[in-house]
Amino acid sequence: MFVAINRYPALAVYTNQLLTWDTKLCIHINRYSTNQLIAQFFKVVSRLGDGWFWYTLLLCIAFSYGQSALLPLLTTTLVSLSGLIIYKLLKIKTVRPRPYQVHQVIILGERPLDVFSFPSGHTLQAVLFTATLGSYYPSLLWIMLPFMLLVAISRMVLGLHYPTDVLIGAMIGYVLSLNAPMLQEMLAHLLMV
Repeated sequence: MFVAINRYPALAVYTNQLLTWDTKLCIHINRYSTNQLIAQFFKVVSRLGDGWFWYTLLLCIAFSYGQSALLPLLTTTLVSLSGLIIYKLLKIKTVRPRPYQVHQVIILGERPLDVFSFPSGHTLQAVLFTATLGSYYPSLLWIMLPFMLLVAISRMVLGLHYPTDVLIGAMIGYVLSLNAPMLQEMLAHLLMV
């Protein structure tokens, strides 16, 4: 990748500017973790974002809506699995170190679930679940949207991700959620629902 960038000096300049901005913003956001209350709050948010919040929400929807929730929940689960596959492939291919591994000023506020930084899987899944489930159950957006934003912020406050990791994770999650209606239609035909 960097060989291709070196062939285009203007692209190299813009890439360096983006990386500088990314690092400065990451360091600035991470400074909030010096406050113990803020750090503890985002640590809890991050742990809930490991999947607990979303699994609990799926169960609540299943119990509340019964049989009518089958297709939306199955669709959301399959879209989430596709997000997990894309996330894993990108992590393996990009091998971007986490901010705390590169910059000594970054305070690590929570243990990472894996080695590499790009993209933010927590943010990818938070946006994916919010957009997909929100399209089926808009009345739940009042709880999903704030939690989604807190998950994204937590990844930077805790020193686990750069802003670009979070932005790209969010974009991937949203784009995948756009495929939910098509996937639901395919599932409906397969299951004859």
